Amino acid sequence: MRPATLAWVRAGLVALAVVVLDQLAKALVRSSVGAGEEHALFPGVHIVHVHNEGVAFSALKGAGTLVAIIIAAAVIALLVYFATRATKPLVWLPTGMLVGGALGNIVDRVRQGYVTDFIKLPAWPAFNVADMAITFGVVLLLFVVERANGRDGYPDGAAGEA
Repeated sequence: MRPATLAWVRAGLVALAVVVLDQLAKALVRSSVGAGEEHALFPGVHIVHVHNEGVAFSALKGAGTLVAIIIAAAVIALLVYFATRATKPLVWLPTGMLVGGALGNIVDRVRQGYVTDFIKLPAWPAFNVADMAITFGVVLLLFVVERANGRDGYPDGAAGEA
């Protein structure tokens, strides 16, 4: 299998794993925790059942069409980036995490009109598995991009070229 094809397969499998894990966790919360309820899991970590009609931190609540456009544009931009750099080492992993996270929340929006959030930390809004995949995916993508640029920050060691 060609390296680019293998990268797409890997990204697709990661995305699928994120969506499945996210949807299973949300289904478990919806079936066992009432909307608005909160249960202590560990000190400082609570399981809640929150309906998020916006994006991160409930921003853009009630702006469904705008949210859909922003999400679609972000996913398209990511896929275009990935298509041109699929053979970069490990770029498939954050791509799969980001696409899987976006799809996990899109499934909720389409099916329910809101996203189910359920993990609550002190002084932090509730979030879910898809949100974690997106957050870690962004951090990992930045790491992969910076690593590909080399230690000096220039692509392919082109330091000092004008």
